[in-house]
Amino acid sequence: MNRGWARRLPEPEQPLFVYGTLRFPGVVTELIGRAPASEPARLPGHRTAALPGRVYPGLVTAAGAVAHGFLLTGLSSADWRVLDAFEDDEYFLKPVSVHAGECETYAWTYAWTAEVTHDDWSADAFAAEQLPRYLRKCAAWRNDLILLNETV
Repeated sequence: MNRGWARRLPEPEQPLFVYGTLRFPGVVTELIGRAPASEPARLPGHRTAALPGRVYPGLVTAAGAVAHGFLLTGLSSADWRVLDAFEDDEYFLKPVSVHAGECETYAWTYAWTAEVTHDDWSADAFAAEQLPRYLRKCAAWRNDLILLNETV
């Protein structure tokens, strides 16, 4: 995940469209220490795909599909750095046009570049089966990041 710290990130305050594990306020809170403002949003022409061997999804283009998620706003530079470090190397940041309420707005999102399954990822199934364990993993990851930064 070294590339996350080296690449150019969006400016502070630019919105982030989240569709997978980051749609859960508890996950974001474990990572950045707070839950930023959010509102439901959708991204036409994309789907939230299940990934082989992983509990989290990837966003891929798909004609006629709509990815549902949330638009996070009010992210700081530090928030962006942490979230970017958290994302796997198979994700890349891309600008998208999302629909939030009655408005269409530009945002950033993490799109997936590797293999996906034919199935869509289920936020409800993730919440029921994986979320508590995933929250613990996020807390441990954040603690490791803090420890690493303290030693540099």
